[in-house]
Amino acid sequence: MTIAERIMARRSSAGSVRFGVCKAMTVALLLSAPLGLHANVETPDVYEPVAPTIDQARANILIARQLQFTHFRDLGISDELSGDVFDAYLDYLDGQRIYLSQDDIAKFDKIRTQLGSALKTGQLQPGFDIYNLVQQRIIERLQFALETIDKGIDTLDFSADESILVDRSKADWESNAKALDDLWVKRIKNAVLAQRLNGAEDEAIVETLRRRYEGQLKRAYQARSEDAFQAYMNAFTGMWDPHTSYFSPRTSENFNINMSLSLEGIGAVLQSDNEYTKVVRLVPGGPASKQGQLEPADRIVSVSQEDEKPVNVIGWRLDEVVDLIRGPRNSTVTLEVIPANASDETITETIAIKRDEVKLEEQSASKDTIRLERGGKEYTIGVITIPTFYADFQAMQAGDPNYKSTTRDVRNLITELEADGVDGLVMDLRNNGGGALHEANDLVGLFIDKGPTVQIRNANNDVQVLNDEDPSVAYDGPLVVLTNRMSASASEIFAGAIQDYGRGLVVGSQTFGKGTVQAVRPLNHGQLKITQSKFYRVSGGSTQHKGVIPDIEIPSRIDKTRIGEDALDHALPWDQIEAVPHTRYFDFSGIIDELRKRHEERFSTNLEFSLLQQEIDFLTKQRATDSVSLNLEERRAKHEQIERTRLTIANARRELKGQTPFESLEDLEDWQDQQAADLNSTDEELDFVIREGGHIMADMLDLDNRMASILDPQQFAAQAPASAATR
Repeated sequence: MTIAERIMARRSSAGSVRFGVCKAMTVALLLSAPLGLHANVETPDVYEPVAPTIDQARANILIARQLQFTHFRDLGISDELSGDVFDAYLDYLDGQRIYLSQDDIAKFDKIRTQLGSALKTGQLQPGFDIYNLVQQRIIERLQFALETIDKGIDTLDFSADESILVDRSKADWESNAKALDDLWVKRIKNAVLAQRLNGAEDEAIVETLRRRYEGQLKRAYQARSEDAFQAYMNAFTGMWDPHTSYFSPRTSENFNINMSLSLEGIGAVLQSDNEYTKVVRLVPGGPASKQGQLEPADRIVSVSQEDEKPVNVIGWRLDEVVDLIRGPRNSTVTLEVIPANASDETITETIAIKRDEVKLEEQSASKDTIRLERGGKEYTIGVITIPTFYADFQAMQAGDPNYKSTTRDVRNLITELEADGVDGLVMDLRNNGGGALHEANDLVGLFIDKGPTVQIRNANNDVQVLNDEDPSVAYDGPLVVLTNRMSASASEIFAGAIQDYGRGLVVGSQTFGKGTVQAVRPLNHGQLKITQSKFYRVSGGSTQHKGVIPDIEIPSRIDKTRIGEDALDHALPWDQIEAVPHTRYFDFSGIIDELRKRHEERFSTNLEFSLLQQEIDFLTKQRATDSVSLNLEERRAKHEQIERTRLTIANARRELKGQTPFESLEDLEDWQDQQAADLNSTDEELDFVIREGGHIMADMLDLDNRMASILDPQQFAAQAPASAATR
C-alpha cells in the first residue's frame, strides 16, 4: 500500500475531516517522495502522514474569528495574507532552506493563494499537505547524511576552496534534490571541521553526528497531527503580531514555558526557533541566571542528565525539550548550546546547571552604595537593583500585612539608603523583563507626588489611564535609571514615566520595545494568546517597537538585531496618542549636552570601556560573518585568530585588575567555568556601568543643585498640555 493509499484509508475509517481544495495535491506530493531507511536506526517502515481532526478544524475557525474581530491590529484575511502565511509556514518548517527544493516549492503554487480562504473555514488539509511533504524531505535528508557518514568522514575533501553560508534563511531554495545533496555534504564537512578544530577525534565526531542525525530522524518519523496544527496555526497567528500564538492542549499546561515557579526548573523562558529551542530570557534569581553562562538567544542542541549521554533535541517539540530539562531539585542538567554570538551553528558550548526552585526573595530588589571622589568632594550614591516587578499575590489575598512586593521593598530600601546619607539614587533595571503592571505603576508613585503613569489603548481606541493617587513621595532627590535591551514591558513603563516627568535620566541602551498586552482565551482545543492592547507613555508615545531611548547611551554586548521587538517579524509599529496632563519636574535640556560631553570624556580615557568596546567590535564582526570556509587550513587560521582575540581581550581585563594573564584559551575557559560555579561572582560590565551611573549623578549635582528636591516643582516645571481625548 502506498503512503497516499494509507492516508486515504485511514481518513475513511476514522471519519476525519476532508476538504477538496487540495485532495489531489496530497496524492501528487506524497507519491513524489522516495522512501528509504537507514539500517542503524529503529524506525517505522514508512512515514505515516498526519491528518487534521474535527476538533482542530473547529479551533481553526474560532482562531480566525478572534484574530479578525478582537486583535489590536485590524487585519483581514486576504489573498496577500495567504501568501504571507505560506512563506511564514515554510520558514517555520524549513527556516534554513535545507530540506525543500525549488521543485518542491513549485508544487505548492496552486495553493499559495488559497490558504487564506481555507483558514477562514477550517479547511486544514493544505497546511497538512505541506507539513507532510516537509517531514518526508527531512527524512530523506537525514538518511542521506547518515549514508554520507557511513562512507567515512576521511573521504571528505577539506582542501578545496569551498565555503558555506552561516545563515541560509534569506538564501534561494536549492534547485533540486541533487543540489540539496551537495549542500548537505558541505553541512557535514562544516560540522566535522568545527569539531576537529575543537580537538575532537574522528571517532568521537562520527558518534556525535550519528547520534544527532538519528535523533532527528526518529523525531521526524514520530510526527503528530498536533505538531502540524500548532505549526500551521502559529504561522497564521503570527501575521497579526509575534506575541499572538496558539497553544495546543499540551502546551497550554506550560503557558510561555516559564519554569521559574517549578521546583524542578532552571529558570528560563524558552520558545521554538525553527528546528531549535531558543532561550528567550532568564528568570532573575533562577538557577540559570545565577549560574551565569546561559544567555538570551542561545539555541539548545542537546540535553543530558547526570552520568547519561546527551540527547540531541534539534527538531524536537518545545514541550518535550522542557520535559527533558526538568528534573529533581538539586540534580544537574547539562545543556549543549549554540551561543548567541556564535558565527557558526557548529560552534557549541556545554553548560551544567543545578536545578532548583526560584525563591521570591532571590528576585527581590536589593541595595548597595558606591562612593566617588570628584574634585575633592565625596559623593555617596545609592544603588537599587530590581530584577523583576513582583508581588506575592497569595500573601496579599490572605491579608498578610507584610506581603512582599517590588514597591514595598524599594520603599524600605530607600529609607535605609537615606539613613546612610546618599546624595543620589541609581535604579538598575537592566535585564528586568517586566512583571506585575500595578507594581510598575506604584513604583513610579514613589518618585512623583501624584499623576498618570501609563496609558493603555485597546482595539476600539478606548484609552485607560493608570494613575498614582498617593501624594506622598518616598524619594525626592536626583535619580538615574539604568536600562539595557533586556529591560522590557513594566521596566519600560517605569523608565518612560521617569523620563516624561523629568524626574531623572535614563542611562544605558535602548530597551526591548515590548509595549503590548496579551490575553489568553480558551478554545475548544487549546488556547489562543492574543494581543488586545498597547501601552503608551504619559507623553503619548508608545513603548511598543521603539522602547525607551536613553538620554545617555552606554553600549552593550547584546545584539540588538537579534533581540528586541523590532527584531521580530510582524511586530506592531510604534505610534502615539495624545499626551495626558503631567508635571515636568526638571528640564534636562539645559544640561544634557554637558552631561553627555563629560560622559564621553570619561569613556575616552576609561580602560574598562575601551575593553568593552573592543569586545563589542569583535562580537559585531563575528555576527556579520555570512559564510565560513570549508578549507581546513583557512578555517584553522581563522579559528586561531578568533581564539587569540578572545584571549587578548580577557588578559587585558585581567591586567587592568592586576591579575595574572591566562596562558591559553583553555585556561580562560576553565576560569569561566569556575566563575559560573561561584554564585557570588560579579560581572565586570555591571559594576562598570553602575559606577558610570554614579558619575553621571555627580555631574547632575555639580551642574544644578535644584535636582536635589522636587518639593516645589512648579518653580521650574511646565505642565503638559491637557488631552482632548475622552478618558
